[in-house]
Amino acid sequence: MAAALSSIARMAAGRVQLQAARPARSLLATGLRPQRQQRGVFSVNALAVGDKLPECKLTYFNAEGQMEEVSTAELTTGKKVVLFAVPGAFTPTCSVKHLPGFIEKSEDLKSKGVDTVACVSVNDAFVMDAWGKSVGADGKVLMLADGSAVFTKALGVELDLEDKGLGVRSRRYAMLLDDGVVKTLNLEEGGAFTISSAEDILGSL
Repeated sequence: MAAALSSIARMAAGRVQLQAARPARSLLATGLRPQRQQRGVFSVNALAVGDKLPECKLTYFNAEGQMEEVSTAELTTGKKVVLFAVPGAFTPTCSVKHLPGFIEKSEDLKSKGVDTVACVSVNDAFVMDAWGKSVGADGKVLMLADGSAVFTKALGVELDLEDKGLGVRSRRYAMLLDDGVVKTLNLEEGGAFTISSAEDILGSL
């Protein structure tokens, strides 16, 4: 009996040593994203300057009031596009500063060669359309809806606002795209508004 117990103990010790000897594989090495440890911690795989915009589809209402779907390729191929994102439609900073700034500067941006100025948010197309109309975006800023955050997640710019009852939203940013390639990317920490204004993008043109 004592011999059997001694054999079992040696086998268990051997398994512990084997596990200790195996090198830990980092999450990045396996291609997996690290788990978020707290609210508002962002992905390490965010889009960067020089990257091609991932292929996704977004929705919007056209001038005739019809909902349409547009792919990122259709939006950007052969064009110079300014795309900016906000955490939410009708929210204070987005409604008072961010979107109005691009509406005001839309002609200045287009005079610098920009073909399209577009705003995207994790909201549905009805909300984005109503918000755009409320601040005079028609004909100046294209209001794009990323209702299920598919585009936002593809960019790696999710913002976890579940503790505020808002679910997954987008970090605030502004980018300049040339033929679908990111030339300038001003990505804010969460919903901060310090480097993603229309003036900041104009300064990069």
